[in-house]
Amino acid sequence: MHVLRNVFHEDKYQLCSSTEEEKECIAALFQTVEETPQPISTRITGSIPEWITGSLFRNGPGRFEFGNDKFNHWFDGMSLMHKFTIENGNVTYMSKFLRSDSYKSNESENRIVVSEFGTVAMPDPCKSMFQRFVSMFEMPKATDNGNVNFVKYKKDYFVSTESALIRKVDLATLETAEKVDWSKYIAVNGATAHPHYDPDGTVYNMGNSYGKQGTLYNIIRVPAQELEDEDTLHGAEVICSIPASDKWNPSYYHSFGMTQNYIVFIEQPIKINVLKIITGNITGSPISGSLGWDAKCDTVFHVANKHTGELHSVTFHAQGVAMFHQINAYEDQDCIVLDLCCQDDGDAVQLFNLQNLRKSGEALNKIYHSVKKSFPRRFVFPLTINSETPYDVNINPLSYTTATVEKRADGKVWCTPENLYDHTIENVGGLEFPAINYTQYNTKKYRYFYGCGLQHLVGSCLVKMDVDTKQLKVWQEDGFYPSEPVFVASPHSCDEDDGVLLSAVVSPRQDKTAFLLILDAKNFKEIGRAEVPVQMPYGFHGIFLPQNK
Repeated sequence: MHVLRNVFHEDKYQLCSSTEEEKECIAALFQTVEETPQPISTRITGSIPEWITGSLFRNGPGRFEFGNDKFNHWFDGMSLMHKFTIENGNVTYMSKFLRSDSYKSNESENRIVVSEFGTVAMPDPCKSMFQRFVSMFEMPKATDNGNVNFVKYKKDYFVSTESALIRKVDLATLETAEKVDWSKYIAVNGATAHPHYDPDGTVYNMGNSYGKQGTLYNIIRVPAQELEDEDTLHGAEVICSIPASDKWNPSYYHSFGMTQNYIVFIEQPIKINVLKIITGNITGSPISGSLGWDAKCDTVFHVANKHTGELHSVTFHAQGVAMFHQINAYEDQDCIVLDLCCQDDGDAVQLFNLQNLRKSGEALNKIYHSVKKSFPRRFVFPLTINSETPYDVNINPLSYTTATVEKRADGKVWCTPENLYDHTIENVGGLEFPAINYTQYNTKKYRYFYGCGLQHLVGSCLVKMDVDTKQLKVWQEDGFYPSEPVFVASPHSCDEDDGVLLSAVVSPRQDKTAFLLILDAKNFKEIGRAEVPVQMPYGFHGIFLPQNK
């Protein structure tokens, strides 16, 4: 067994204490760590099913300073890619920093050169006063620090954030490969890190474009691989452009919904002040400072046919909610059913700066209670609404959900969601980082989803939710914080939940060891774990790829 390495920089390491009444200090989960560039062995407890053969790839921030410059926000940290390789009941682990242009520029100058979500880069001190003055009026340079997720387009895999720049990665070695710019192929200024995939390899995503006419929300389609040597984004096209309700204050979005035939875009009251972004270099305000919650706004759902690009004539309105992750969406009886993780306001993003995440005691408790809990909710959108549809009656035809839809006299179609939970979800602090059996049940009617319970600012337990009974199962271990679960179906599975969940589990405690957890998705019992003899920070998202992929 390898000896646990303390890879925190000694002058930055924080010792934290907690009492039973306080939230545990988790500052150690947001400290710079060293990469592990060569695969290392892990210590297996329990067993690893022999049928699991492949790799879990995870992404998230792993470096939070260069020289004397420190990043301000969790989302700013430099991408650290993790790879757990599972074969013959054994697990190895490796990690590498993404050698993005942002990382290399920061590293070479030993300071923060490229602005990130919550941090504005200061002007080069070697420039003349005039040059520094002029640089204040330049548009912020886009980052290629793809620290959010691994995504696939055609045959290639990339790491992505939400800018127009994605970086190809060699999955065998985690080496950084070429940079790809969305804007060289289609007129968008960025794209989400949560695309959706059709079984034939077609990929759908969304990205904004900004122009004289204001902001457009664009639905992007990338066709499946046709020729062996074609460019990754060859054939990419914008199939539908949705004008923002407020063209200079568009909505922020992190993901969207997809059914077999439709894309659902959620225009939510988290607003982006475009002028603040444009003037960020002058005012010293980061992108995060341009986001704000507008409590006066509805949440508006736009539906577009993903084959023709035609926008549905009806928009659906609901009370303002904030959402970052959709759970699933499908069609039933000429309706779209959309399940989301929802918060009742959108100020949470501002609270996840590093100063807050590294607090302890009462100060940490105060931050935790300031974050609105995220709960799973179901919306229904009938697609047959027309001028003959009666007013002020529930027109939802689906008997299995209590979600309601009414056509109102003011012209709005008003939706009230069903809560996909009972009171027991309060015990786990709500739910985020949702996952389903994506390969077999994405865009289809389903019964189970999984996620992280949030008794802390990060995942404190894993949760399995039954949408039919609203009962949940929980896996939890004191002092440990599990990441987004990834579902892997067992061979020849018949049941929706026949498989395992993989989760990277970390701890801020010096006497605890991080591990890869293998959980039986059906009974939610631990099958085994692979202890990793290095420190890992808390990350964001990832994917599992079978060996033959």
